[in-house]
Amino acid sequence: MSLKTIAAKIFAHRIAKRTVKWVSNPIETQEKVFKELISKGSTTKFGKDHKLSIIRSHSDYIAQVPIRDYEELKEYVSLAVKGEENILWPGKPLYFAKTSGTTSGAKFIPITEGSIKEQVKASRNAILNYIHETGNADFVSGKMIFLQGSPVLQEKNGVKLGRLSGISAHYVPNYLQKNRMPSWETNCIEDWETKVNAIVEETKNEDMTVIAGIPSWVQMYFEKLKENTGEYVGDLFKNFELFIYGGVNYEPYRKKFETLIGRKVASIELFPASEGFFAYQNSQKENGMLLLLDAGIFYEFVKSDEFFSEHPKRITLKDVEIGVDYVMIITTNAGLWAYNLGDTIRFISTYPFKIVVSGRIKHFISAFGEHVIAKEVEEAMLVATSATDGSVSEFTVAPQITPQENELPFHEWFIEFEKEPSNMTLFIKELDLALQKQNSYYYDLIVGKVLQTLKVTSVKSGGFLEYMKSIGKLGGQNKVQRLSNDRKVVDGLSEFKKQNS
Repeated sequence: MSLKTIAAKIFAHRIAKRTVKWVSNPIETQEKVFKELISKGSTTKFGKDHKLSIIRSHSDYIAQVPIRDYEELKEYVSLAVKGEENILWPGKPLYFAKTSGTTSGAKFIPITEGSIKEQVKASRNAILNYIHETGNADFVSGKMIFLQGSPVLQEKNGVKLGRLSGISAHYVPNYLQKNRMPSWETNCIEDWETKVNAIVEETKNEDMTVIAGIPSWVQMYFEKLKENTGEYVGDLFKNFELFIYGGVNYEPYRKKFETLIGRKVASIELFPASEGFFAYQNSQKENGMLLLLDAGIFYEFVKSDEFFSEHPKRITLKDVEIGVDYVMIITTNAGLWAYNLGDTIRFISTYPFKIVVSGRIKHFISAFGEHVIAKEVEEAMLVATSATDGSVSEFTVAPQITPQENELPFHEWFIEFEKEPSNMTLFIKELDLALQKQNSYYYDLIVGKVLQTLKVTSVKSGGFLEYMKSIGKLGGQNKVQRLSNDRKVVDGLSEFKKQNS
């Protein structure tokens, strides 16, 4: 056992003891975070505009600070981007995380010294928690790769800006620097395909033990490794033990990954975003992720089916229910106040508070009143692939409101199959029934003959990658939108359909 392995186990034990303290006192922990945020923010322009200094309770906060998304907070962010101080948080942000906006181009999410420290701490603690639970720590002596955006940062009015993953690359601890892959030069390559090919060359002869990244982009890396070497990833990297991922649900990719790896490996799910690091998987024996309550973030929740009402009810942790989909509202030590992250979550436990990500409040299908969310289509896909011999690389779903004459409307699934089912009729039947079982509104629409059974359009091999490249979103933190209420995504995918589909 190496010194690094011994040290990792000791450190993991220490962190586990600290975690127990706030897990055992969740409401008090959140109340403390809330008071600290209000106190810090009261001296800023936002704080003065919203009278944060008079706030003594959550009800006061609701009265003074409305829920906002990025567009509604943009007037304050713009002042910070111009270089003004004390706008959303004391001083200037340390960074701006540049992300793709849906309505107004690039978004600039402020990151402060306090918030980046919490991001780094959470990433570290997720791995240490795994070590403490499993006793496995030998992997810390091997090579580790984190597929991420370029760490080259620009500067805007005295504040550095870049992708979150690129910013995070500057915070790899010294004790991991020798283990980190790829090289700095390769990591700085902007073109994703060129970068992945370079990573393959640098890593194929190394002892890779930990691989991390968004599943769709790690899949591309694995495919190129196999194409380059002719070996399964698990044979090439005999000590590959741990896959760390976030950003999307891993389950639709799991079967393909195990095929590419040639065996099963342990995995840790993370819930990071430019706006903060919210949760990580804390058990290999149980589902869900532990919501981080002491990380400079105060959480509020609004039931998804009430969110678009005139006065949606905002609740705190003490009032949440298991099994309900909530829009997660965050207030952070980066100066985001009652901020609508856009993600929907579902609690699967309240002691400790553990969640799963169920989708995006803006990404759903409700063209006919069904309000189908990402979690439902992903679970339906798992049922259908398990019931047939098919396997799937990627998919997205959209409504078809204007079908051919004498046809009912339907949901259209654009699917890139790794292996097309030998019985497509059975596959479609299982897919549709699984969705009906999860969503009573969809069931009623099918039974009431408002909708017909879903239809599948096959996308050619590599079609989703070609589509993402065509819209300038190949690699990095970009993800395929799982479902939408219009046909913008599937119309773009149409040119990549499989022939005779």
